[in-house]
Amino acid sequence: MKANLPLPKYHQIYLVLREQLQEGGFANGVPAEIALTKQFGVGRVTVRRALEQLAAEGLITREPGRGTWPARPAGQQAKGFFDQTGQAHTTRLTGLLENLVSTSMRTSVALREWRTITASESVAHALAIEVGDKVKKVVRVRSSNDGPVSHITTYLPYALAHRFGRRDLSNKAILLLLEESGIALGRAHQTVSARQADATIASELGVAVGSALLAVRRIVYDTDERPVQWLHGLYRPDRYEYQMEISKVGSIDAKISVKENVSG
Repeated sequence: MKANLPLPKYHQIYLVLREQLQEGGFANGVPAEIALTKQFGVGRVTVRRALEQLAAEGLITREPGRGTWPARPAGQQAKGFFDQTGQAHTTRLTGLLENLVSTSMRTSVALREWRTITASESVAHALAIEVGDKVKKVVRVRSSNDGPVSHITTYLPYALAHRFGRRDLSNKAILLLLEESGIALGRAHQTVSARQADATIASELGVAVGSALLAVRRIVYDTDERPVQWLHGLYRPDRYEYQMEISKVGSIDAKISVKENVSG
């Protein structure tokens, strides 16, 4: 980790692990202390202090001889990440789809993962399917002429995406592929927040561990209100911009753009 980051190293690790826990990560257990020391490049005392803080907040349980596990949220509050009650958080896709496709044409794609998985509790909740149902997972890194822009993980219902090929995913936006397969896209429910880069994401995006990233979560629905895509996007804020115009009558016009270094 970079010694010049403003937060103590143990707190940087705590923040990264907390975000992963809140996103439903570590279903098979939190990595052992020795694995975390290698991942973050720190000593065992530093890792232990981060884990102790997570345990003190009730985010993990540590069982001697059995490992460390995410604590089960009270009332299953961690099942989903989106509030479905307010129109203020809902964006129509008519203009956004065109903008996403247009932006994708100005970037290149590196396909990191494309495989069939079984839906975890959080994925099942987001896509309105059963836990254990088959889901297609795709991980892609988009880059502009200046370098990596985004690391995007997308979950798709198996029935909608099992015919997509690796070449399709390397050349076209997933929303466009869904439309071409006959899906009538309706609305999207999206949240935009911040997240610190863990070791894997930092390496993919060319930033320091603990760097601030723009985090986007989006569920896309078809016109029958069925979820067709759940997206987790992490973006370098120096290379990506999200603009939103909101009128006084409640309509929302969203636009994204890739920032480029015009000086060459």
